[in-house]
Order: sequence, then structure tokens, then C-alpha cells
Amino acid sequence: MSMVTVDIQKAFDGSGVPDAGLLETWAEKAWQGDNPTEVTIRIVGDDESRELNHHYRGKDKPTNVLSFPFEAPAGITVPLAGDLVISAPVVEREAQAQGKPPVAHWAHMVVHGMLHLQGFDHIEDHDAEVMEALEVKLLAQLGFANPYEAEETEPDS
Repeated sequence: MSMVTVDIQKAFDGSGVPDAGLLETWAEKAWQGDNPTEVTIRIVGDDESRELNHHYRGKDKPTNVLSFPFEAPAGITVPLAGDLVISAPVVEREAQAQGKPPVAHWAHMVVHGMLHLQGFDHIEDHDAEVMEALEVKLLAQLGFANPYEAEETEPDS
């Protein structure tokens, strides 16, 4: 039985978006919890990404992945990790700029976002080292190279 139920919302019509099975595999790999959970992955274009990034983070530009952890009301326990919003055009542009296969960057963004949903962050240097090391390990288990070795830009979430 899968530990992660993935609900995929495609609000972007372009090509290059990995199929649902891959998105689910990557989300499942990144789930560190012992109990089943559910996550929504919404694939968007630049406009929706920019709007959300501006509203929630004060940055007036599209970004690769935004993570919205679910915060249950007191006394309510539901198995929801939260939502990931991934901008397909940003992921494609970054993959090209970084000289990596788009599928590898997609996998990184899903793993990165899933870790954010679980409370990992990269604001402090030590926390960033812990999170990046876990990302590298999980991506290696999925067959992808270290995304930070040749990377010029950090994930923006």
C-alpha cells in the first residue's frame, strides 16, 4: 500500500510535465513519516505561480515550487501533508539553464517541496545542509545525480 496519496491538478497545458506515476513515486520517496498522508501537486504556469509567490512570499515573480503545509485545527487529525504548486515553465527554464535533464529537476522540485511540507527548511545554514543532504540521498535512491553539484540557483521555495 502506498504511504502517500497524490492528487494531481494540472492547470498548465504545456508539454514536459512528468506523468502522474512519476510525481507519485517522487512524493512517496520524500515522505519521511510513519503514517500515510495525502498531498496535492498542482502544476501551473508562470501567471498563477507569480500570483501565489507574490501573495504568500512578497516576491513578484514566478517560482519553481511553493509548499503549503496543511495546518489542522486544534483537535482535528487528518492525514494531509499539504499542497505543492509547481510552475512547469520555471522548472523547464531552470533545467535548461543548469544543463540538467528536465525530469531530474522535476524530481528535485517534488522532493524539495515534500520536505518543506514536513518542516524542513533552508533558511539557516545548518538546516540547509541537513535538507540538502537528505535531498541528495533521496534523489540518488531515485537514480538522479546530486542536484547541487553544478547548480547555480537554489530552489526558490
